[in-house]
Amino acid sequence: MIAGKKVVVVMPAYNAENTIEKTWQEVMETQVVDLVIVVDDHSPDGTVARAKALPNVIVHEHPKNMGYGGNQKTCYRLAVDHGADIVIMVHPDYQYTPKLIPAMAGMVASGLYPCVLASRILGGGAIKGRMPWWRYVANRALTAADNILLGSKLSEFHTGYRAFSRELLTRLPLDANSDDFVFDNQILAQAVAAGLRIGEISCPASYHEDASSIDFARSVRYGLGVLATSFAFVAWRWRLANPRIFQRRPDDRLRAA
Repeated sequence: MIAGKKVVVVMPAYNAENTIEKTWQEVMETQVVDLVIVVDDHSPDGTVARAKALPNVIVHEHPKNMGYGGNQKTCYRLAVDHGADIVIMVHPDYQYTPKLIPAMAGMVASGLYPCVLASRILGGGAIKGRMPWWRYVANRALTAADNILLGSKLSEFHTGYRAFSRELLTRLPLDANSDDFVFDNQILAQAVAAGLRIGEISCPASYHEDASSIDFARSVRYGLGVLATSFAFVAWRWRLANPRIFQRRPDDRLRAA
């Protein structure tokens, strides 16, 4: 716990057999995490068996592949159902170090930031971690577009290392979001639309052999989805449209997956 708040780490897993134990071990070494929830998205490898062998871990298996966004929806629903006050998403492929969990959880626990992002851009973590050049260029271009269209000032919109408050997860209509990778962008656009503050912390990155990655074609589709989300936000802000993802329903709860 931090400041009397229950900290739950969620791991959206897919083919993480070789790295999930190492990630879990470093998560528990932070000594602030109360529970780890692994949601396996129908991996064909031994991810589930490895996860079930770890103590203090709840493992949920999808009967079919639900997509990265669909996986996150299950992660957050389960975390809320298990009494989480602070939820931190850590990818089990060890692309991001869990050592930042205490700092990120502390920022959420302060009450100042219901959302905290671990940015690979602050401090040059992306370049030092050998992010592919085309990914870096796309990251910077899409982040610039997001900041202009959403009126925000974030260094990176596309990190997969995030911390959320319980209140944010139960307030935003997350079920309206995509089940694909653009879910990551949509939840941040929703937070901006709801007037919620987003904090950032510098984070190193590691593009090693076992780190998960999407191919160029899916990256292009993701980029188009990011732009579509931003333009939908503009239309919503100027009352030209009322996209479902920006329809605020404070009593929303994540539906069971």
